[in-house]
Amino acid sequence: MANRLFRKKSVEQIMRDSEHGGSGLAKILGVRDLVSLGIAAIVGAGIFSTIGLASFNGGPAVSLLFVFVAFACVFTALSYAQFASTVPVSGSAYTYAYVAFGELFAWIIGWALVLEYAVSNMVVAISWSQYFVSMLEGFGISIPKWLTMAPAYATEAHAKMLEVGAANLSGIDRIGLQAYETAPRIADFPIIFDLPAGLITVFVTWLVYIGIKESQRASNIMVMIKIGVILAVIFGGMFFIKPENWTPFAPNGMEGVLSGVAAVFFAFIGFDSISTTAEECKNPQRDLPKAMIYCLVICAVLYVAITLVLTGMVNYTELNVKDPLAYVFQYVGFDQMAGIISVTSVIAITSALLVFQLAQPRIWMTMSRDGLLSKRFSKIHPKYKTPSYATIVTGFVVAIPALFMKMDFFVDLTSVGTFFAFILVCAGVLYMDYSGLSKKSKFKVPYINGKYIVGIGFIVGIILVYFYGSETVADWTNMDSSQIILHHSLVIIFWLTWLILSIYSYKLNFSLLPVMGILINLYLMSELGASNWIIFLLWLAAGLVIYFAYGYKNSKLNKEATAE
Repeated sequence: MANRLFRKKSVEQIMRDSEHGGSGLAKILGVRDLVSLGIAAIVGAGIFSTIGLASFNGGPAVSLLFVFVAFACVFTALSYAQFASTVPVSGSAYTYAYVAFGELFAWIIGWALVLEYAVSNMVVAISWSQYFVSMLEGFGISIPKWLTMAPAYATEAHAKMLEVGAANLSGIDRIGLQAYETAPRIADFPIIFDLPAGLITVFVTWLVYIGIKESQRASNIMVMIKIGVILAVIFGGMFFIKPENWTPFAPNGMEGVLSGVAAVFFAFIGFDSISTTAEECKNPQRDLPKAMIYCLVICAVLYVAITLVLTGMVNYTELNVKDPLAYVFQYVGFDQMAGIISVTSVIAITSALLVFQLAQPRIWMTMSRDGLLSKRFSKIHPKYKTPSYATIVTGFVVAIPALFMKMDFFVDLTSVGTFFAFILVCAGVLYMDYSGLSKKSKFKVPYINGKYIVGIGFIVGIILVYFYGSETVADWTNMDSSQIILHHSLVIIFWLTWLILSIYSYKLNFSLLPVMGILINLYLMSELGASNWIIFLLWLAAGLVIYFAYGYKNSKLNKEATAE
């Protein structure tokens, strides 16, 4: 059984399956289209909302965090690019894991990608709803509050009102109480849901359903609009910068800066979604690697510039707001620009929603071809040339939770799934180098021999912790073993992984850049809360139940092995 769990697909076999099962997809995307889709995915809810909270916690130094996270993503993007040039099919990290590590790992990655795409789209849809409601209010149009939020906000506000009184409520609690009190009722149960989040998901799903060409055109237009406004924010905001706002640069130290890891990383999620359109590219082996690197560099520069402008225009303590870009211009009295940004943010977040909604069905389509999901998921619409059934299911999977769930539940959870996928893709490149698969790659991660560098880096890291991490070491000594396992197990895994990679780098001359991708992503993972990991492990457990109940016995590789 163990051999069957880790059976691998050859590149030739995957290409053969994609040609047979995906011949109906329309090949129309070039480099410019792919870069546009990548920017559409990356420059979305992150730059228009989570960047404010990250700046509030870390101060102007969050700009360095964006550089650090972009640095981590470059190593991962190079690894994705090598896989994309080797296996140019729509499965993204799922397919790459199938080639490198076998079927069980491929399933686990495919299941984790549901978190990255479907669950992150729930966040994006809810964020879109908030901006859309604010935009309408700016034009004097009000939607009943019970139609604009998750029921948990309202019930929590009602419970808080009973404790402290309505006069002591503010912000979302005041709005939530209004929703609770004005909502229609069935048997004294208030009917509250986020209608705009559901409607935008349905609209975007319809757009994705009717064709890649229509999706590409819509994405290109929205990207041009939002990049224009972001450049206007950068160059217009420069005139309002007060250098004293950049002092202190890191008011809450490294702890404050790193507390924004999930929010900042969420802002970069999406560059890998380009790889899911591989079968709709004119020349995927040439264009996918270029597009991944181009869009990542462009977005990193935009993020760093935006962060410096925001924290220069107002003090970082003012930025804990849901619409920081619009807020800073209101703060300096430039209300016209704030209004333009409010409208543009709705367009920007719509484009991110579009790309994620485009990516998820193509993952399921590829898993279906391999027999791990029902054959319906690989059905291509004869007229629209899109994975029709998978697209409709994705619409339901995103729209229904977006109607009823709180946004903050999903953000960190999304990052966990993405880090997991990124690490396996980087590790997959090491396997490709070791097994000789890299010879088939038309693009390769630049090779720097890590034979000695990885081990020397490990020793230097230990020395730095010993001399400069005395407070951290003291905290650990005051914890019992159960607390260490609960709160710091990932830190232990990080150092053990680094040690193991040091040994194997010495023995096998591992390429340095994929190793750095693994270590940086694993370090960023260790900064996320333990509760997110518990939920993620439960998610993986549920996925394994589905795999062993259906995927294992229906796998094409299993049927081929049984036939022999």
